[in-house]
Amino acid sequence: MKLAIVTAYPPSKVTLNEYAYHLVKHFRQREGVKEIVLLTDRIKGEKDIEFTETGCKITVRECWAFNSYKNIFSVTKAINETKPDSVLFNLDFTKFGDKKVATALSLMLPLVCKLKKIPNIVLLHNILETVDLESVGFKSNYKWIQRIYGFIGRTFTRLILKADVVVVTMKKYVAILEEKYQAKNVKMIPHGTFEILEEPAYKVPLKPFKVLAFGKFGTYKKVESLIEAIEKIRKFSNLNLEIVIAGTDSPNALGYLESVKEKYNHVNGLTFTGYVKEQDVPRLFKESALVVFPYMSTAGSSGVLHQAGSYGKAVVMPNLGDLTLLAKEQGYRGEFFDLDCVYSLALALQKILENNAYRVELERANYKAATAYSMSRITNMYLNTFQSIILKKEKEKLQQEQVIA
Repeated sequence: MKLAIVTAYPPSKVTLNEYAYHLVKHFRQREGVKEIVLLTDRIKGEKDIEFTETGCKITVRECWAFNSYKNIFSVTKAINETKPDSVLFNLDFTKFGDKKVATALSLMLPLVCKLKKIPNIVLLHNILETVDLESVGFKSNYKWIQRIYGFIGRTFTRLILKADVVVVTMKKYVAILEEKYQAKNVKMIPHGTFEILEEPAYKVPLKPFKVLAFGKFGTYKKVESLIEAIEKIRKFSNLNLEIVIAGTDSPNALGYLESVKEKYNHVNGLTFTGYVKEQDVPRLFKESALVVFPYMSTAGSSGVLHQAGSYGKAVVMPNLGDLTLLAKEQGYRGEFFDLDCVYSLALALQKILENNAYRVELERANYKAATAYSMSRITNMYLNTFQSIILKKEKEKLQQEQVIA
């Protein structure tokens, strides 16, 4: 199979680029994949496609841009020229931009593939019915504007559902799409764990204890509460703590981290790493005592939670929506804190950091949960789904020929 993947890809800063990297890494090792065509956004810098593992050929075509009205034409042209056997879209609702018309045009691409009879799957990482639009950058105090956003969101969803198959990462999303949109082409495939590593030794981390927050910040991920919680712990405990904020601004909140740096420049042991290259991610997690999720809302299955689990890390999370449900469904464990309560977050952190046996208990549980769904297993699920689509199309073609005859 010659597989095209429409996605952002490192060193892109557009959402889901890290997930694409690991999809490609494991797809290229599958026996049934002869070539991968990456249909990516246009950016400066070379694509990170140098892998140590043997695998199939990778072709890169930079053919779309964030907020471009021409994406539907440029991506279609690239598909026509590269002639893939199947197409996988790695999407959320802000993948192609935050301008409504540009996004809507881009989200017609799965329909284009279907009309061209190219087997296609949309991997949809979140659904608007479970996303707090204000928290991810779509703010409005007017109900009529909120209703417009709702209409636009439903329109986007219906466009995506024109794909042969829409894959979501949580059972809850399947139920919502089937009930609200009467969708018959939705399937659940778990997010998966990027790397299945050798089980860690669960040793006491070297002091100071590094507390890690990882992601794109400024919309629904904000770090002020984490910094303030650490400062409160320092007042009443002799724990030697450092805070590591790893990642960049969200595209909808440019300048956020710089403003946090200025506001908390008096705080000791506060590090901002900026963009983290894939090869630097393992060291980042391994050196951390635990991983914190300073979220105000959720926007789908958390890749960071799966990463933390694969490195055998304890986690501290808000008791919040899909994040709590994901942990429950897939066996992750951690300390939960109340949203908007710095004292609750401080207590959750302190409970893990002051009790080594409890920390190790959480680390073991999270490693076990993470190893249940390797990316090798996940990519095989996608290939099996493509095969089902191909067989269905061949059956329909045969039936049409019999009717004509």
